[in-house]
Amino acid sequence: MAGHSKWANIQHRKGRQDAVRSKLFSKLAKEITVAAKMGDPDPDKNPRLRLAVKEAKKVSVPKDVIERAIKKSVAGDGDNYDEIRYEGYGPGGVAVIVEAMTDNRNRTASSVRSIFTKSGGNLAETGAVSFMFDRVGEVVYPVDAGDADTIMDAAIEAGADDVESSEDGHTIYCGATDLNEVSNALEAALGESESTKLVWKPQTTTELDLNGAEKLMRLIESLEDDDDVQTVTANFEISDEVMAQLSS
Repeated sequence: MAGHSKWANIQHRKGRQDAVRSKLFSKLAKEITVAAKMGDPDPDKNPRLRLAVKEAKKVSVPKDVIERAIKKSVAGDGDNYDEIRYEGYGPGGVAVIVEAMTDNRNRTASSVRSIFTKSGGNLAETGAVSFMFDRVGEVVYPVDAGDADTIMDAAIEAGADDVESSEDGHTIYCGATDLNEVSNALEAALGESESTKLVWKPQTTTELDLNGAEKLMRLIESLEDDDDVQTVTANFEISDEVMAQLSS
């Protein structure tokens, strides 16, 4: 998902970080509440909650926000959310997966459909594009966590399936159901990760020109601005030349 990683960098450069940060805190708090409601409110006994809390701490969500989100589930407060996945095509035929948590399915479906249409894409049936992705666990470490061989050895020992190392850092992939076990083993060997979560990993990517990249950026930005949307994944790639133009 190098394309989506680059998109995050573009967002940062364009000065949207404060607004993005605020929405991210809200989305992570919602995930914590839902994870706690679905299992045990103790992160040590609830793998999904543990990962949600870990992700929240990594982006500096305040401790009181995390605790309040867990207490909501214990007290039975707050709305009951349904988890829904939407699939569609963006500009240039790029496959897009949108994961949402909503207390009103009709509202969210209408909003997501409208965003796709206005951005030059189209919403499709569930399953229309997800077959082009693999559902996997992803653990990310900074480049200074070790050299490629050290990370590879630790990943193999932990039971991971694949490792991608570059000048930006190390990304370790494992089976979706193995994420908690693999991340614990990696943590024991390498220390705290930068990120640990389930992701949709594209099997192939579509390279976009400047015009296509700008249109897709608008689609992703609009989707991520929707309060019901938790994550957006797309199978695009941007060349360094186009990246430089977008960042200028």
